[in-house]
Amino acid sequence: MLYLLLAPLRRYWIIFNLFRYITFRSFLAGATAIILVLSLYRLFAEFLKRFGIGQKVREDVLPHHRNKTGIPTMGGILINLAILFSLFLFADLSNRYIQLSLLILFWLGALGFFDDFIKVKRNKPSGLRKRTKFFFQFLLALIVALILYFFPTAGPLRSKTNFLLFKNIVIDFGIFYIPFVMLFLVGITNAVNFADGLDGLSSGLCGITAGVYAILGYITGHSKMAGYLNLLHIPDAGEVSVVALSIVGAVLGFLWFNSYPAEIFMGDTGSLPLGGLLGFLAIAAKQEILFLLAGGVFLLEIGSVVLQVIYFRLTKGKRIFLMTPLHHHFEKKNWPEPKIVQRFYIIAILLGFLALATLKIR
Repeated sequence: MLYLLLAPLRRYWIIFNLFRYITFRSFLAGATAIILVLSLYRLFAEFLKRFGIGQKVREDVLPHHRNKTGIPTMGGILINLAILFSLFLFADLSNRYIQLSLLILFWLGALGFFDDFIKVKRNKPSGLRKRTKFFFQFLLALIVALILYFFPTAGPLRSKTNFLLFKNIVIDFGIFYIPFVMLFLVGITNAVNFADGLDGLSSGLCGITAGVYAILGYITGHSKMAGYLNLLHIPDAGEVSVVALSIVGAVLGFLWFNSYPAEIFMGDTGSLPLGGLLGFLAIAAKQEILFLLAGGVFLLEIGSVVLQVIYFRLTKGKRIFLMTPLHHHFEKKNWPEPKIVQRFYIIAILLGFLALATLKIR
């Protein structure tokens, strides 16, 4: 909003010219998001406590997780509001990628809210039925995929994506780009959701991955940089850097209170829209395959669940991991919770640097 209002005023005062630059607006968005979360947290936490919005723990969890019962949850509301406010202030609201980002934020935020509400107020720790959640996730993914394919801003590149490591190989999915986007978006959404099981784990990992895609999105939208690195150039995609740094700011502010021992949890209200936005950042930057590195820890989490289920069924009761998602496996091995989170951070940071390094290796 400020971008649309203030950028035209550069003819009167040169300082307003700064609002034309994505980098300037991205950093302002990130700073605004972190300040909002830090300044509003106490008031928000008191609101949650007053209405009894506390964590409900399932009976099948590890014993020490039962101590987290009653800790305020649905903190994702604060994260979502910080991202939303930052985007309204500093993003180009006429940009198709920003509009789709807002759709994902609202849609998955609402879905997560209803899921958490059922857990808390109806005393049903499992929340919404899995079928219901998947139905609305796939419906959103279908809408996003159809818009990207039939109303593209990427022109002839709409169904193409960069291939990992090889500069002269571009994958063109054609009409199959629609199911690809759907599966990718739903998969990443749930991967982030699975990682939300330890204090500070999901919020920190989201910040790291969003930081990587802030850079990738900016490069994709910059003709000279994209050309130099031999990447697909999508002129409007650079605007997703504003989204990415809004996420970074919001989750870093939230991590201040969500780190061990957590004072608040984001709940599905936060993890679902964050996962959806991370998936969309990769789609907008045409770097879906690079998510294998940039979001590698998330894929390890959801991959452990998938492998466990398949192996369990094939072997009629045997398990690969002591417990899934993967972070619970290490808890079962008596690793302290903070150590698991810190080591996952280290892996995520290393994978993030490796993801960026592949751009030059190409």
